[in-house]
Amino acid sequence: MLNLNKKQDLILNGKMSKVILILAGPIMLNNIIQSIYNITDTYFVGQLGSEQMAAMTLVFPVIFFFLSIGMGINIAGTSLISQYIGNNEKDSATKVAGEVITVAILISVFLGFPGAIAAPKIIKLMGGSNEILTYGTEFLRPMLFGMPTLFLFLAFTAIKQGQGDTVTPMKYTAFSVTLNIILDPLFIFVLDFGIQGAAFATILARGIFASYAVYTLFFHENGIKISKKDLLLDNNVIKLIKVGIPSSIGQSMAAFGFMFLNGFIISFGYTTLAAFGIGNRINSLILMPAMGIGNALATIVGQNLGADQIQRAKKAVKTSSILSTVFLLIGGGIFFPFIPQVLKLFSDDPLVINQGITYLRLITLSLPLMGFFQIFVGTFQGSGHTIFAMILMIGRLWVLRLPMILVFKQYTNWGSNSVWYAMVLSNAFTCLVGYAIYLSGRWEEKVIDDKPAAKTKKVLAKE
Repeated sequence: MLNLNKKQDLILNGKMSKVILILAGPIMLNNIIQSIYNITDTYFVGQLGSEQMAAMTLVFPVIFFFLSIGMGINIAGTSLISQYIGNNEKDSATKVAGEVITVAILISVFLGFPGAIAAPKIIKLMGGSNEILTYGTEFLRPMLFGMPTLFLFLAFTAIKQGQGDTVTPMKYTAFSVTLNIILDPLFIFVLDFGIQGAAFATILARGIFASYAVYTLFFHENGIKISKKDLLLDNNVIKLIKVGIPSSIGQSMAAFGFMFLNGFIISFGYTTLAAFGIGNRINSLILMPAMGIGNALATIVGQNLGADQIQRAKKAVKTSSILSTVFLLIGGGIFFPFIPQVLKLFSDDPLVINQGITYLRLITLSLPLMGFFQIFVGTFQGSGHTIFAMILMIGRLWVLRLPMILVFKQYTNWGSNSVWYAMVLSNAFTCLVGYAIYLSGRWEEKVIDDKPAAKTKKVLAKE
């Protein structure tokens, strides 16, 4: 594995396709491993019944909503760290890393604990009742109480990715998922915790390795090494918050939109919601290459803008778009013929399977659109101009998708297919908006103090 100095040289000077694949590869694996978390929970909870599956699907956007607020700070951390490293300001990057951890802990406690107490009220507002309310509360409450463990892992990943280290987070995620696979059946069936056991397994597995991962940052010799004083907040946190707020708003409003989306979907019946939940988890595996490339692109764009290499940042965007499209077309083409068989692995309910087939066929055919969406979001987040990513995330759901569903539901006889058509169309229009913002060039200015790139970096570039 390359040390971080060599990886920085590769990011700033190496062949672009090689740079993207080296950084994106571990992120893809990390995302696949992360999806195994969800698929494992989906599989074991699905054995309990469709009501439990629908309950978990209903409350998942709530969990993402709380996570998304902290994710904005983590995205800002990756952007600032990458730009400082690109400009060879390691001390500033280290300070940002320490503040990311502190802010992550504070946000997770102040949001997660009150949210856990209010869990039943939240589920009722989303349309959950009877068994869905009971099962949803059993899953949501421990997940929110365990929010600090999830936030710490995200903070660690953000710090490492900002440096260009995408391998280490993947390793810790793999260890965590392995433990979760062991704990899920133990807690759900052997100890008879039911759907609550899935939450216990996730929190315990994530918490053990998140704590150790953050611990290593205090003793790591390859890359950023933080100290206790770096955890203290000072005036520098203003920049972190300034860049992070648009991301937090975009991520949280997107999650809030998915909560509304689930409310619309459940109006067609819990089988439709269950089909949507299973389909999303399956589809997320095919999207992993695009998501990995988008995340890697944020680091590449950040470091190259920090090094005043705007044309190279543009080249990274173009190359990423091509690679993403190729991966998604190949993955979708392989998966498409086997959609019914894959769905039957997760449910034996004919209604769930039939609706899931329609959903996955439509989404699979439109996969390249999701790839472009990930590329644009990664570009704007890496540049630190997170307000543009916010526009895409909020606009896709609130301006396009949700109104389309209402219109289709009211004025067509498409039934549950209204949701699937709205998803495809909203993705298409959002990509057009993202491309227009990209062409404007407003994302090209770095957000750190506009100092000349360090001389040591320029020497590296000539080698």
